[in-house]
Amino acid sequence: MTDSVKNISIADFDYPLPDEKIAKHPLTQRDACKMLVRFADGHIEDYHFSDIATILPNDSFLIYNNTRVINARLRFRKGENSDGALIEIFCLEPDKPRDYAQNFASATSCSWICFVGNSKRWKDEPLKMMLNIDGTEISLCATRISKADNTSVVEFSWDNSNISFSQIISAAGEIPIPPYLNRNSEDSDKSDYQTVYSHIEGSVAAPTAGLHFTDDLLENISKRGIPRREVTLHVGAGTFQPVKSDTIGEHLMHSEFIAVDRNLLEELAETDRNVIAVGTTSVRTLESLYHIGCLISEGRFHGEVPQWYPYEESHPQLSAKRAIEEIIHYIDSKNLPALVASTRIIIAPGYDYRIVKGMVTNFHQPRSTLLLLVSAFTGGDWRSMYNHALESNYRFLSYGDGSLLLNY
Repeated sequence: MTDSVKNISIADFDYPLPDEKIAKHPLTQRDACKMLVRFADGHIEDYHFSDIATILPNDSFLIYNNTRVINARLRFRKGENSDGALIEIFCLEPDKPRDYAQNFASATSCSWICFVGNSKRWKDEPLKMMLNIDGTEISLCATRISKADNTSVVEFSWDNSNISFSQIISAAGEIPIPPYLNRNSEDSDKSDYQTVYSHIEGSVAAPTAGLHFTDDLLENISKRGIPRREVTLHVGAGTFQPVKSDTIGEHLMHSEFIAVDRNLLEELAETDRNVIAVGTTSVRTLESLYHIGCLISEGRFHGEVPQWYPYEESHPQLSAKRAIEEIIHYIDSKNLPALVASTRIIIAPGYDYRIVKGMVTNFHQPRSTLLLLVSAFTGGDWRSMYNHALESNYRFLSYGDGSLLLNY
């Protein structure tokens, strides 16, 4: 199975996407956007996103990603007076401390793995920026401590131990909107590019399918008796990376942090409801749970789901319930309140979904791993959906319209 999946040609997942179809800003009312619904028998209907509260089947179990986008893009100027060359530092993931919560709580210093723009102009001298946080003047210093092929490790330090890195990056950075919007961040993006339920800091990109939900819409879903639960996946910059190789076997998936509470694991093990994942990040988190349980059963779990593990011929093929129970036993043996791991899972045609029975998602870039994921879920029938959306003037990508895909 692995070789047949690896040999999938990414050219088969290309389509023409005119720039005018890409939404540069969201609608003023989040849930007023269009929503394409693909039912289990394959037929398609058009709705508005606000209709989802009535369209979701009664036995649904809605799970969404509670990650919050950080102000990951910091712009420094070289020189004593900060009037020299512009150096842009894009924070990707924590280095020291590695734990997200500990890093954001750091006082006086921490380090991150970063992209550095205009890197050749930075001769590794410290860069400085003056900040005003709640009326207090703070001096922020960025020092590059190592370089790899595409990334650098940057240490941030500041002169006030009462200020956390969470406060520093909130004051110093900008929301990193997707590069395909071809515009600078605006004040409106500070709220527009966050879901209404975001509260765990760590992402450098929003789980955009969730941007359509409002508090009232979530409340209407709860009134129908449909449970709503949260998982965490911190979205990395790799989510914007198109597949540049001819076949997907040559594409290296980025690793992303996930966390799932023990109580939710128990619910997933026992529920007879159908799980609806909001966004491809929630899909990847939930499907990774199944494979983590399988890895644990084999004694092969070392904190991460390898990219091609789901397709191995020797995969143990546990039931979903048994896989989740393996995780519960594992974290209980370590006295942990939640599973914390990372995943490189790639979901492509040939993948067998184990937990997710429906998903809410937007319309994705051509030649992207997210389009592969949708194709796998729809049995390869992604193109009819996208043709319909293009012909019906749907808005595409992060700030665009949504869809609800059901497999039951």
